[in-house]
Amino acid sequence: MSRGLLRLITAEPFDKRDSLAGRLTRTLIVWVGGVWVLCVLGVVWYVDREINHNFDNELIEVSHRMFDMALIELDKLQATRPDAPKPLIARPQLFSSDAVIYQVVDPGEHILLRSAEAADTSFDVPLAPGFANAEPWRIYTVHHPTRNLYFQVADPLDERRSALNRTLLGLIIPLVAVLPLLALVLRNVARSELRGLQALAAEIEQRSVTDLRPIRLPGLPKELRSVGDHVNQLLERLSHSLDVERALAANAAHELRTPLAAARLRLQTALEHDLKREEVVAAIEALQVLGHRTEKLLQLSRAESGASLTRARIDLVQLAGTVAQEFWQDPRVNERLKLKVPDSEPPIALGDVDSLAIALRNLVENALRYGKGRVSIEVMPPCTLAVRDFGPGVSPEELHTLQQRHVRHVSDHAGYGLGLSIVNTIVEKLGGHLDLVSPPPGAATGFEARIVLRPA
Repeated sequence: MSRGLLRLITAEPFDKRDSLAGRLTRTLIVWVGGVWVLCVLGVVWYVDREINHNFDNELIEVSHRMFDMALIELDKLQATRPDAPKPLIARPQLFSSDAVIYQVVDPGEHILLRSAEAADTSFDVPLAPGFANAEPWRIYTVHHPTRNLYFQVADPLDERRSALNRTLLGLIIPLVAVLPLLALVLRNVARSELRGLQALAAEIEQRSVTDLRPIRLPGLPKELRSVGDHVNQLLERLSHSLDVERALAANAAHELRTPLAAARLRLQTALEHDLKREEVVAAIEALQVLGHRTEKLLQLSRAESGASLTRARIDLVQLAGTVAQEFWQDPRVNERLKLKVPDSEPPIALGDVDSLAIALRNLVENALRYGKGRVSIEVMPPCTLAVRDFGPGVSPEELHTLQQRHVRHVSDHAGYGLGLSIVNTIVEKLGGHLDLVSPPPGAATGFEARIVLRPA
């Protein structure tokens, strides 16, 4: 199921009908084309403004240069042909294609003189200095500084529109021509850059419940390296969870087989002997061992998973007192168990209070079961919990194997096996370590276990 889910997650984005490369190409084309169009519109606006500005400057320059020339022509015609009808027509200009269209107008808006290329009628614009539009002309009017006459120069608007259209076509045609090439380049770039993502997806697809190796893909970009790191962390957590499940199954198969067989045998014997009391009691004891073993397995599974372990400030004196109080409620243990705490400020450690209580409780149970005498819990600075008994202890050879699961050095079915393994697992998860000594310092016999934690 995990392999199928990974295939579903990774294969979907690379469907040819809706590939990420295709999406990127389309998006980039749209945005590049849109930005280009906006730029073209901006250029067109700027060019139109500049064209009008330049043409207007030409009109101003021509009007100032030709006003006196037109007045000289007007005075000459009036002197030579005083009875000629108005308006008078100036001589044709040398270059007819570039002829300047103008009129000389009096304050009553009567045309006194016009160029040979100008229309018979006056320009339909107010008689005031400045620019005005009257289709199809752009007209500039200027007033003579000494004579009460006006000079109007006209420029065809079509020339301006033509210049603007040529500029617009010069920008649009390259855009239309380049877009297909740009689309091809962007498509190839997107595919090339996404090869790392495809390789990452292929690596993820290969992972299954039986193959949870970390992903190794050198050369990935920063964003994909982050994805790969998170996937590796997920694979690591998944592998750890599977290991915990397998360990729980293996521990259960090993630890529960004997208590189950014993309980079944006791109950079968009780049935065969008409449910004698001693056989029923033996069956109950076997079930108690089974319950105790099951509790240890659950503790071990919780400790190995580490999912629920918190990091909080813990008063070790208060923790040891709470655990000791639980055992003191049993009259058989009350006189055997002692608690020793420092006179100074109580040590404060960083850890999970419930898990540490389970670890300390396991050490006390082992000491009470195998010590056969006095047992003490001692809180020592800076952050140490010690549980010692004064029983026979263990040999140096046995001391090295005590933390291994299912290893027992006595005939008791409960044994050290799971208890010390649970303690060691919890302490390691909290960043501390478990030290085992036999005999304790200053004693001839016995056994001591120390939980050394990190200060808060």
